[in-house]
Amino acid sequence: MTLNQLRYFTCAARYHSITRAAQEMFVTQPAISTAIRELEKEFSVTLFSNTRGRIALTEEGDAFYHRAMEILDSCDALHADYQNHSAIKSKVNIGIPPMLSTVFFPELLEAFHAEHPDVWLVLKEFSSMRACTLVMDELLDVGIINMEDPCTDKFHAHVLSHDELVFCVFGNHPLAALEQLSMEQLDQQNILLFHQDSVQNKILMQRFDHLHIQPRIIMHSSQLMTVLKFLRRGNCGCFLFKSMLPMVPELVSVPLSTPIPVRAGLIWKQGRHLNKGTQCFVDFCRKNLPFSRAEG
Repeated sequence: MTLNQLRYFTCAARYHSITRAAQEMFVTQPAISTAIRELEKEFSVTLFSNTRGRIALTEEGDAFYHRAMEILDSCDALHADYQNHSAIKSKVNIGIPPMLSTVFFPELLEAFHAEHPDVWLVLKEFSSMRACTLVMDELLDVGIINMEDPCTDKFHAHVLSHDELVFCVFGNHPLAALEQLSMEQLDQQNILLFHQDSVQNKILMQRFDHLHIQPRIIMHSSQLMTVLKFLRRGNCGCFLFKSMLPMVPELVSVPLSTPIPVRAGLIWKQGRHLNKGTQCFVDFCRKNLPFSRAEG
């Protein structure tokens, strides 16, 4: 295993495409494919499935992706520790769950760079709980997380948006015609959930347990393209942020009889001196946010 192999693999996973990964990494497509095959051979795993020319992470590939990102992030942190002081001040490492990144970026990124072109924002995908740990350990400068996680009390925090979880299906799903949905109606229904260590998943499982219902959980994933691929078959549904719906107009959201509100927010470690770039980002968010795309 080499770092380049991990970089090629994670890039292909992000773009769901060997071609796009090759363009992004400035290498040939065979170089990307070879790296993936060598990883699969070394670790005896199948990392991708291929349907109609589009690749998607398998369940074991998804787990491998998160471990690979941890390794690459650690290497980036080591490199940052030995950069010159001025370079460190201009770089901000931000941890964010994959689903939240679709809500806030690239719009937030573009707006910030318009005001601070000299500051480099580096986005790294982690669950909210994992991001909290990495911010506490100072391996991330800030986190954009689901604020329903109780651990946020340990940090400085600023709420960025108010949103809610909604149940989503495609129009060919039997529940698509309902005007309102109770959680009890999901008993024995096929559903997809976010990763098991996500705050959203924790909230939903608590509600299921409280109501003594057992949906058929067919997959845990935080990759939107993977989720949509399953939903299009019409035999399952999932919970997404309401603010994501304009991005996928073909989705049908069924209102819940008991809404599940969520807040997204920015956290940074108490007592830690913020470098210039991180302070600029915190100040920018305080000045320009909160906003609620769910209301737009």
